[in-house]
Amino acid sequence: MTTIAVLPAPLRRRAVPVRVDKVVLGGDAPVVVQSMTNTDTADIAATVKQVAQLWRAGSELVRITVNNAESAAAVPRIVEKLQRMNANVPLVGDFHYNGHQLLEQEPACAEALAKYRINPGNVGFGRKRDSQFSAIVEMAARYAKPVRIGVNWGSLDQAVLAQMMDENHARAEPWDAATVMREALIRSALDSARRAEEIGLARDRIVLSCKVSGVQDLISVYRNLAARCDYALHLGLTEAGMGSKGIVASTAALSVLLQEGIGDTIRISLTPEPNESRTREVIVAQELLQTMGLRAFTPLVTACPGCGRTTSTFFQELAQSVQNHVRERMPEWRLSHDGVENLSLAVMGCIVNGPGESKQANIGISLPGTGETPAAPVFIDGVKAMTLRGEGIAAEFIAIIDDYVERNYARRRSVSAEEPRSEALASE
Repeated sequence: MTTIAVLPAPLRRRAVPVRVDKVVLGGDAPVVVQSMTNTDTADIAATVKQVAQLWRAGSELVRITVNNAESAAAVPRIVEKLQRMNANVPLVGDFHYNGHQLLEQEPACAEALAKYRINPGNVGFGRKRDSQFSAIVEMAARYAKPVRIGVNWGSLDQAVLAQMMDENHARAEPWDAATVMREALIRSALDSARRAEEIGLARDRIVLSCKVSGVQDLISVYRNLAARCDYALHLGLTEAGMGSKGIVASTAALSVLLQEGIGDTIRISLTPEPNESRTREVIVAQELLQTMGLRAFTPLVTACPGCGRTTSTFFQELAQSVQNHVRERMPEWRLSHDGVENLSLAVMGCIVNGPGESKQANIGISLPGTGETPAAPVFIDGVKAMTLRGEGIAAEFIAIIDDYVERNYARRRSVSAEEPRSEALASE
């Protein structure tokens, strides 16, 4: 008799919790999804629009580039406009090279941001490196802001790398170049974190990341880093790539680490395809966590891949319509329908697995395959509830979903107690 091994739910590595406004990273908090804009931050309208889109998609933190005086001056106005839209998502300022100057020159920016991100490899060079790093950390401590110390493969602190290479040269059995590079990443992050604490930044204000572009390198680095500290960790494969390559690479790396309990917040660094929405990276991050059983964000649709019995594309189109519908409704449902993210749906294409899979979902439909009777039974909580026929099956099935959500998940409260509808929701 064959024994099937079932992986247990991962035991989370216990990191020191870090609060970023109302969002908590580490401790007992769930893994947090974050994203980053690609607008010119000085373009306030464009940045507000994209942040609102990312927030609407479910991003719980959004990072923005702060690279010059114009973008730093724009940050408070961006935050103000988002608050007026009820899009109260914490903004993280991404600083490179001149962050110490921008934070000093624009105190309103320093105050408005919820978190700072700095890279030890390019916060400053030579003798200026330590003083400029200290200036940013002191500013963070002054305004009680957490800091992500984000080390990156492509911009590694050359002083640390040189030191590591010297140490390696002196070893009786030198490490290979890849091992030296990985250790240099970890050393840069840990040394910078210790330096930040010495300057006055509390341990519960520090998040670390060590990003590389190779799957096996990322897994190795984070396993080692997690074993050597209890700081909250930000996971992400840097420069993951475009389309399926970026999705597969990010999933391959992050799922291994998350299954081992490593990681407190994630970002999927996809290169958007031309004219593709930036929100794709948020959806991929959510689906990664949800399919692993770590969190629930939105109802997901089980659908068959199709075969010779399903020569029609109707079941594919219906599955896509259902998935798009629930994603579009989730921003509103999230405010007023508790637990709806756990709803399970099934759109199946023929009689072989259709009824069985449909019964396993809260709501499922089994469409007729080629040559089958043109009728589509609908199952609700495992029981056949009705049969749909004709041209209006898609609209009828979506109406059934909406009715089920309203009956089973709507929060019962008085009209006067309802939260105001967000302008961000209304305008998207």
